Amino acid sequence: MPLLSIIIPVFNDRDALAALLPVLQPLRAEGHEILVVDGGSTDGSMTVARPLADRLMIGGRGRALQMNLGAEFARHDILWFLHADTCLPDNPVAAILAALSRPDRHWGRFNVRLDAAGISYAAIAFMMNLRSRLSGVATGDQGLFVRKQAFHEVDGYQEIPLMEDVALSKSLRRLSWPVCLPDRLVTSARRWQQQGVVSTVLLMWRLRLAYFLGADPHQLARRYYPDHE
Repeated sequence: MPLLSIIIPVFNDRDALAALLPVLQPLRAEGHEILVVDGGSTDGSMTVARPLADRLMIGGRGRALQMNLGAEFARHDILWFLHADTCLPDNPVAAILAALSRPDRHWGRFNVRLDAAGISYAAIAFMMNLRSRLSGVATGDQGLFVRKQAFHEVDGYQEIPLMEDVALSKSLRRLSWPVCLPDRLVTSARRWQQQGVVSTVLLMWRLRLAYFLGADPHQLARRYYPDHE
């Protein structure tokens, strides 16, 4: 059976890791590996991760940098990139292996659901999944998985502070269209809750359009992360 390297970029994600990593332990027992790549946490994230991961690494802050570092040290043939605040569906590894069972399929992603009740959040998730299916572009929340050979063939993630998943998807589309799994990962709705549903959706649309029109990802990141430099 092909094995997975599960790569989790983290930054001050102690509580999320405490929920996710125990769920992944049966996969370690099957031979899959967990790599946690820290971007400089100060909240004890690595203390939580140490007994529950196969490899801990510290790299520069930024998901693209961290995920590339994890991929560099991954031992297995399939890479699965997970955000720390993800809740998994039943049997996700079986779904990934089935998705990549054909040699002409190189990568894919899951559907996503937000962890908040209400029609607005359901509509956001529906549109995220539909847009991804139509465009062949996956976001980090959707648990992108990819053959390691294909990942390296397209030179991995562009080390940019925002839209790294869009850039990788566009590169991988040249190899194959993504397999869009109906199984749902559950991810946090806190950004929409904190900043408002309408304003957050409009901001994301504006940023995505600006990126496709050639805007500098560093400038877009300053708009997306206003509290960061």
